[in-house]
Amino acid sequence: MSVTSRYREAWEGFWREAPDEPGAVFWDAEPALTAARHLALFEPRLTDPGLPLVDLGCGNGTQTRFLADRFPRVIGADLSAAALDRARAADPAGQAVYRRLDAVEKTHAQALHAELGDANVYMRGVLHQCEAGDRQALVDGIAAVVGERGRAFLVEPSEAAGSVLRDLATGPGGPPPKLAPVLRHGIAPGEVADAAVPGFLTAAGLIVLATGALPLTTTEHGPDGIRIELPSTWYVTGRAA
Repeated sequence: MSVTSRYREAWEGFWREAPDEPGAVFWDAEPALTAARHLALFEPRLTDPGLPLVDLGCGNGTQTRFLADRFPRVIGADLSAAALDRARAADPAGQAVYRRLDAVEKTHAQALHAELGDANVYMRGVLHQCEAGDRQALVDGIAAVVGERGRAFLVEPSEAAGSVLRDLATGPGGPPPKLAPVLRHGIAPGEVADAAVPGFLTAAGLIVLATGALPLTTTEHGPDGIRIELPSTWYVTGRAA
């Protein structure tokens, strides 16, 4: 099983057209407001911080470069070649390595594990953007990469975020400038039921080691000038406690 060509082409089109300047992409908030907050929850629960870290769905690599300052080996993985081109261009020193990965394809995830061994995984807001039929396969891919000793940190918009996004998309002036291209390319964020994520993890042979609520910060601001934050739920997961 692999992602549909429509889904892959949507991401390629989005990243080919997205502006280059920092903060121009809806979800590309600065690491101090995203990965740094997540690491405070993730790092204390790592079995082995020395394992390779895979930033799954790395996009243009903003969070990947931050993570590469804090872990000995970081791999930014994404479905989109155009996104990876941007990530490499923004990382001329090669702090991380970048590779194309269809994590829904079981053999791709298994091949990455065969190369790296067990790894830790960081994934921010990817599951809810997948087509519904790909979500279990994506979590199965995470489980393959994690192996026996790795841990994964997932953060996903909660059900309550759906109403926030709908209100933004249907407001009087239309969707805000940074959300509009996401919708135009057919990458409209889906809604994953809050109860569904633990089920995906269990089916993949993983257990929830810790979970909690944390706003998912965007780069967009509402009409009142306040930065838009999406209610989200985070999980730390692995094979065993």
